Order: sequence, then structure tokens, then C-alpha cells
Amino acid sequence: MKLGDKIPKDIFNELEASTFSVLPFIQQLNQKINENVEIVAKVLSRKLQEAKDQKRFLLMTLSDKTGTIRAVDWHNAERNFSKINEGDVVLAKGRVVYFEDHVQLNLDKDPESLKPLKDSEYDFRRFVDVTVRDIDKMYNDLKALIKDILDDELRILLETLFVEDTQFVKQFLQIPAGVNVHHAYLGGLLEHTLDVASLCKALSSVYEQFINRDILITGAILHDIGKVREYRVTQKGFEVTDEGELIGHIVLGTEMFLELAKKAALSKSKSMQLEHIILSHHGELEWGSPVVPKTAEAFVIHMLENMDAKLARFRAIGEKEKRNGTDKLWSEYDRHLQRRLWLGGID
Repeated sequence: MKLGDKIPKDIFNELEASTFSVLPFIQQLNQKINENVEIVAKVLSRKLQEAKDQKRFLLMTLSDKTGTIRAVDWHNAERNFSKINEGDVVLAKGRVVYFEDHVQLNLDKDPESLKPLKDSEYDFRRFVDVTVRDIDKMYNDLKALIKDILDDELRILLETLFVEDTQFVKQFLQIPAGVNVHHAYLGGLLEHTLDVASLCKALSSVYEQFINRDILITGAILHDIGKVREYRVTQKGFEVTDEGELIGHIVLGTEMFLELAKKAALSKSKSMQLEHIILSHHGELEWGSPVVPKTAEAFVIHMLENMDAKLARFRAIGEKEKRNGTDKLWSEYDRHLQRRLWLGGID
């Protein structure tokens, strides 16, 4: 299946670029030590510094969807510093070296060794991945879960947002569930939401005597809706919005839900339970939740959404090592999971 087939056509057309670069990705540069290369990358940081001999040089961090690399310009430091900004996408030319236990790109003497690019000059897929699952099928599966809600108030509330609000649906189908840690690809939020809601549906049959099935599934579907306002998809990749930085998806999602519940005239008891699920789904105060889960349904959603996020991280690390053709049995230490991962089972 082609990339465009996995994404609704109007979304794909908005993001499509006119050219496609065949230049190497950053993670491939460790195989090109002492070779001259060209790469397309985004400038994460740039800084003019002085060496011991007082010669000024430009130190940059460049990135694409596969990783980051330190780049150094010893030849045109001030000139190149003035013509680029953080967030710019550039064409960088230089020699790949190994320095201080890191792969590094030393820019060429050519004044054009660092060139800012227009959106039309590179392919957005250099910075954005896409779910390997079929987006249309996942969306239909989510709508089937909503249709299966027995409580009329809750079902209608979900249909108002996830079926009738076409602008919300368009954003929800695009954005990632995170920009770095988990499900960091187009369709990531849909994938994460569907999987958590499906897990909740399965678990509700085990604990049916004291778990409210419809509240549980509805809360699972709603728990991350604030991310449609926290993140945006651009030609340069995924970015956090201003309100995402200043407010965050938990509060944004709570605001969205309360507005929706008011319009739907949802009963106070159901509204309060669902609001609590959104507010508490990170589980702990130190993890960003303003309150810890205090209902069985909120506790289940926290545990399952946390598990789904961590398993996605396990999968991403294993798949990356597999693509790199590694024969290692253990990954590097992952600061998000706070452990190394055994790679012996990635096949």
C-alpha cells in the first residue's frame, strides 16, 4: 500500500511536496564515516562559539525523523549563522567524521555548504513518519466502538465529536500521539486511542460486575482529545503549538470535553466521571495529572494507556534496530523507559 493510500486524500495532498530527496537520513551517516555527503535536515539549534585559538565556529544540531547529528562549520561560521534560524530546513554539505564518541558533520569550505530550503524543495516525509496501519480502517473500527456504546447520551456525545465534527476528525486522523516518545507518526493518535479503547472494551467483560463499561470506553476514546490542539503537522514535521506548550493537552482536552458535554446536556454524574478520566489519565501528579485516578474506570484507563504507550516505545526501538541490521542482543539505555531492551525477540 502506498503512503497516499494510508492517509485520507485531502490530508495527503496538503502535505505532499513537489520533490522527493534520495539523500541519506541521519541514522545512515554512521555508515559513511570519512565520506562527503549531502543531507536535508532541520536546524534544532545554532550557536556561534570560539575555539582555544579564538577562531569562531558555528555549532549546530541538525535533525530528521531518524535522529540528530552535531554539525560544525569552521569556514563560514558568521555568514551561515546569519542566514539560518532554528526551525529552518537546510541542505548541508560536508564530511562525516567520528569525534568524541559521536558521529559529526564537518561542513565544507564552500559558502553554499549550508543552504536554507523552501517547503517545495524537500519532501515532508523526511521529517514525518506514518502509521503502518490503514487509517481508514482504524477510523471505521473506532466508529464501530462508538456505535456499540449502549448509553444513548454517551454515544450521541461521541458521535457529535468523532463523526459530525469534520474539522476535528480531520485533525484527529492526522496528528501523532506524541512528537518523540510514542506513536510519533501520522495517524498515531488514532492508533493509540483505538487500541486503548479496544483494550478497555475487552477488560470490561472481565470486571463487568463493578466497571461501568460505557463510561470506560467513552473515557478511553476521549482521554487524549486535547492533543488535536497541542500538536500540529507541518511541512517540517510535528510541532507543539503555543497553547500546547503553555496549557497542555490534559487541560485543553478537559476544556473541549466540558464544552461538548454542556452542548449535549450530559448529566452531571457522567460529565464529572469523564472529566476526571481526562484529568487523571497520566496517573501521578509528577507525571502531569492534576489529580490521581480515583475511580475504577480512571485507574484502568491510566494503566492501559500507559501500557500502550510503553509497548509502542518497545516496538519502535526494536524496529529501528532491525532496520539498522543490528546483531546486538541489547539496545542502548532508553531514558523514557529507564532501561535497556532485550532485542533477541525482534523477529
